[in-house]
Amino acid sequence: MRRLACALLAWLLPLAAAAQVIGLTFDDGLDPARTPKAEAWNTRILHALEQQQLHAIVFPSLHHIGGDAGLALIEQWAAAGHGVGNHTASHKSLSSGKVTLQGFIDDVQRADDALHHLDGWLPMLRFPYLKEGDTVAKRDGMRDWLRQHGYRPAPVSIDTSDWYYDQRYLALLKAGRSEPVKRLVRAYVRHLLERATYYDTLAREVLGRSPAHVMLLHTNALNAAALPDVIEAFRNKGWHFVAARSAFDDPLYAMQPMTLPAGESIVWALARERGIDGLRYPAEDATYERALLQRQGLSP
Repeated sequence: MRRLACALLAWLLPLAAAAQVIGLTFDDGLDPARTPKAEAWNTRILHALEQQQLHAIVFPSLHHIGGDAGLALIEQWAAAGHGVGNHTASHKSLSSGKVTLQGFIDDVQRADDALHHLDGWLPMLRFPYLKEGDTVAKRDGMRDWLRQHGYRPAPVSIDTSDWYYDQRYLALLKAGRSEPVKRLVRAYVRHLLERATYYDTLAREVLGRSPAHVMLLHTNALNAAALPDVIEAFRNKGWHFVAARSAFDDPLYAMQPMTLPAGESIVWALARERGIDGLRYPAEDATYERALLQRQGLSP
């Protein structure tokens, strides 16, 4: 019996090592005062997660949620069992020469003051634009502050340009072009799968394994419409969804690459630190996606 158990374990281990595991996170939040459909979009995203029994983390910035109405939408995430993290008050890049370390810390603290009372609160910081500092003083100073205040950074392993696809989605909707809208959604799903495959391949090269991935998405119209298709497509490709909180337990997210400018996907940053060739900077940008969508007649 023991020999059989050992044989079974030897058979299962390669399968576990090959498994592609992913947790979902959503940045920014929505402001009903500026976005009339904010409540509807928020509801659709939450409904898709509930239908698929997925637990995500939302990282709101006060700049994006505005006042009490936007905060009420974040409270809906907490009530549904999702985590709530910190995405700063003003959503400024720590890698900007105009942003000081102390100014950024003050911005993080302002968001903490507004959000830490919520159910599901997690003292985790998602850096705006995934930018973690353009100098050693900023990068290391912020890391020290996080440790001293019981915070964890909340990097992602899979970065995406969903914000750009959302811009094109809204433009096509406004133009009343229903058939291109459908093609744009399909292109978006392909984009997410392609970026996930890229970062998983890069992770295997850097780490020697496929980690529990964390993917960056945003609370926007496109994800409100396409999230069920995204989840189905990933599952059809063999990806397994886990709660975002448990994905962050992977040792990957405790690593601190010593790159400058600091940030991007943590997998990308580790690859850059180790001198892997062929890395583009920034890792994700509208520039790369615009050319693809232009060839499909989906972008000017």
